[in-house]
Formats: sequence, C-alpha cells, structure tokens
Amino acid sequence: MGDWSFFGKMLLGMGLLIALMGLILLGMGKLFSFGRLPGDIYIQKGNFTFYFPLLSSLLLSLILTVVLNLIFRR
Repeated sequence: MGDWSFFGKMLLGMGLLIALMGLILLGMGKLFSFGRLPGDIYIQKGNFTFYFPLLSSLLLSLILTVVLNLIFRR
C-alpha cells in the first residue's frame, strides 16, 4: 500500500502554491503591464490580430527558474 497521507498533503500543498501564485499574478497585473512589454510581438491588420508574448515569456521563465532553484537548492 503506501503512505496516502503524504500524497494527500503533497497535493494540498501544490494546490495552495498554485492558488498563491495566481493571487500574486493577479496583483502584478494591476501594478505592472505584464504581457504588454516592448519585446512582445503584436500585429493588427483589419479584423486580424496576432499577439505573441515573446519577452513576457522569457521574463516569466527567468523568474520561475530563479525562484525554483532557490526553493529546491540543497
């Protein structure tokens, strides 16, 4: 069998972490215009709109890499 309580605690912790990250991102959206940075590609012609958040994706990846390395460093 296994220790199901550990699995339950892990899922609960991950859920709380995801909810906390969501709240942080909602708060950042009001403070910063994240997602509309100068390096993002935005093309609008007539009724066609293309948006590719290149710089926003790179910045988010860098931030998550640093944070996760600090959390999981041993």
